[in-house]
Amino acid sequence: MSRKIRVGLIYGGRSGEHDVSLQTALAVIKAMDFSQYEVTPFYISKKGQWSSGACLQAPVETKEALTFSGAGSLEDGAAGGEGTSSLLAPIFGSSSVQTAGASDAAGLQALDVVFPLLHGTFGEDGTIQGMLEMADIPYVGAGVLASSVGMDKVMMKKVFAQEGLPQCVFRYFTKTQWEKNQSYHLLEIEIAVGYPCFVKPANLGSSVGVTKARNQEELLQAVGFAFQYDRKVIVEEFIDAREVEVGILGNEEAQASVAGEIVSSNEFYDYKAKYLDGTSAMVIPAEIPAEIAEQLREMAIRAFQAIDGSGLSRVDFFLRREDSAIFINEINTMPGFTPFSMYPQLWKGSGKPYSELLDELIRLAIERHEAKQSIQYTFDVE
Repeated sequence: MSRKIRVGLIYGGRSGEHDVSLQTALAVIKAMDFSQYEVTPFYISKKGQWSSGACLQAPVETKEALTFSGAGSLEDGAAGGEGTSSLLAPIFGSSSVQTAGASDAAGLQALDVVFPLLHGTFGEDGTIQGMLEMADIPYVGAGVLASSVGMDKVMMKKVFAQEGLPQCVFRYFTKTQWEKNQSYHLLEIEIAVGYPCFVKPANLGSSVGVTKARNQEELLQAVGFAFQYDRKVIVEEFIDAREVEVGILGNEEAQASVAGEIVSSNEFYDYKAKYLDGTSAMVIPAEIPAEIAEQLREMAIRAFQAIDGSGLSRVDFFLRREDSAIFINEINTMPGFTPFSMYPQLWKGSGKPYSELLDELIRLAIERHEAKQSIQYTFDVE
């Protein structure tokens, strides 16, 4: 009998999406097949402190059980890890990670694959991916380039424009540019984008920091609010449209799921509608003509390949109500991943249940890492 695959789960993080990450980690742990995997948790606090726990013997039942630190412990069969303020400590093996009452808390390099269940900055933006690349550790999801481009809405839209994917009108600026020439940017937004418009931090997800502005006063407030979460802000035109999403799974040969529609309980699909009130609806498959659904799937794969994606992504579109014109909104390289999130639901609607989806993502991560081993990184001149 072959040994179990050693999987490390990294979650939490220094991000506005810290709590979303905990929800994702809890769902993944509950769905893991412990007869097939050894699962080691790595928690990153909101201040960036890493803590490692021992290999889990059974699923945990609450988010609180995942936020161990200091001499805390994991419940339901696993002991927690004593906190370490060093970012690098978990990389160099169990000898560098102290644990409280744990027999063996694996370091990252002792694992077969890592699943970074981190959303937003310092997790979905290429930073953790770069660290794992430097340590030569296989990991689930997009690489450094795809992660960083997918996180930065401005760079993402520039890549999509190069690919010829239709988008809504947008403008962007940094905090320094805004403070130096606010009147210019206001005028440009009002002429090119118009009201109402959406104001967003350029590097964040889960609709954190997003506001709909209907006039100049609201625009000024929205920009100030968005700058609390990022140094760069993007302003997008409002399109009266349905919100339709497609899941992507694969590496070089990516597959697209069925299309699904979000029917928001709020005026737009904001953080509250996504995670708090629980009344937004998912329609899977979306009730759209077959030719439009196929076009969405084809465009989603193009977007995924344009950023050099791998593993998984969710691609979001607007389907304009008046004429069914398609506009790509964004790509999410680490989408919400609870069993009830849109991405797993899209694949469930495509015939791939949650546990099978986890197995496939782990396989894809190991496959990609093995393929990269044939690359020669040094050049010796004779």
